[in-house]
Amino acid sequence: MADPMTQSSQISSSQGLNDGHSAASKDSKFSVYELVHWRDPKKTGVVFGTSLLLLLSLAAFSVISVISYLLLALLCVTITFRIYKSVIQAVQKSSEGHPFKALMEKDVSVPPETFRKHVDVCLTYINRALKQMSRLFLVEDLVDSLKLAVVMWLLTYVGAVFNGITILILADILIFSVPLLYEKNKTQIDHYIEIARTQFNTTIAKLQEKLPGAVKRSKAE
Repeated sequence: MADPMTQSSQISSSQGLNDGHSAASKDSKFSVYELVHWRDPKKTGVVFGTSLLLLLSLAAFSVISVISYLLLALLCVTITFRIYKSVIQAVQKSSEGHPFKALMEKDVSVPPETFRKHVDVCLTYINRALKQMSRLFLVEDLVDSLKLAVVMWLLTYVGAVFNGITILILADILIFSVPLLYEKNKTQIDHYIEIARTQFNTTIAKLQEKLPGAVKRSKAE
């Protein structure tokens, strides 16, 4: 039989680990919140500019070309710096060694625990998405399936006007602009959102009233 002190220690360690994961998750979410709300303009500017430049590059060139150019640029920087440090060491007759020695000694491998944790998180989202898709495409609720059909129909028009990269560029711009605009005009935007929500709910209610009783939304909990 296990020692009570040992069991208590294990429980405390498990709780501490869970609390650490929760705290890390909250910090990550808070960092993203700060990023899109421009709490640190320099950091947000760098992320926004880099992501937008990458998407614009993908719009002009193929994915292979963009990746190749990025890796080539990085390689040129590291080779140039390596040669520069070698020349400086030769002139000064110093023995500092390889300029990237500290980075080379760092462990860049992914721990199995971290990999499994992220796989489990992704698997949770995938299963949830599959369950939702099954519910919608097998018409468990007719109204929800009709909503999806309307959205897909609207997306056909969006796809006819924009390609995938253009949509990603627009999404990137919206991600870094809409939260800031909403924060500055929250009252007015909430008012119009509430009006639109009320109108939408009224339309859905009228649609449900016209549907047969067997396919109306059930609110069993």
